Amino acid sequence: MPGDHYAVRVSDAAEVARRCAETMYARDRVAQELQMRIADIGPGRARLRMTVGEAMVNGFGIAHGGYLFLLADSAFAYACNTHGAVTVAASADVVFVAPARSGDVLEATAVERTRYGRSGVYDVTVRRVPDGQVIAEFRGGSRSRGERVLDGDTETGTGTG
Repeated sequence: MPGDHYAVRVSDAAEVARRCAETMYARDRVAQELQMRIADIGPGRARLRMTVGEAMVNGFGIAHGGYLFLLADSAFAYACNTHGAVTVAASADVVFVAPARSGDVLEATAVERTRYGRSGVYDVTVRRVPDGQVIAEFRGGSRSRGERVLDGDTETGTGTG
């Protein structure tokens, strides 16, 4: 029955996304050093959290834009690599909406808007937890390369990891 096959595909895609994120995080020294945490992952989406540290604020006492961009860019990277192909940024724009301060917990939610050929477009919203204040909006363009995220992976997005 077609519905049964679809359920298996969705489950397999979610498993590939989870395994890709685990593989990436194990190698991602920046995310580890900044104590980013993957709050949610799925095909074409990712949610990462990071606490703004004292060393991340500028001379005005607000989070340096580079750290906000870094968090958004990291969520973008995890989202666009959930399909199994090594995918990198081809472009990115950010709009800083509101300030964040030392001690703020920020959450970046990345969502795939479209993929076409080896390219994709992703939107990322950075919010402060728990009040939900939007801190930044980010749009990234991606480009997939010939390599696979998971060892032994095939072009269908499944493999042994």
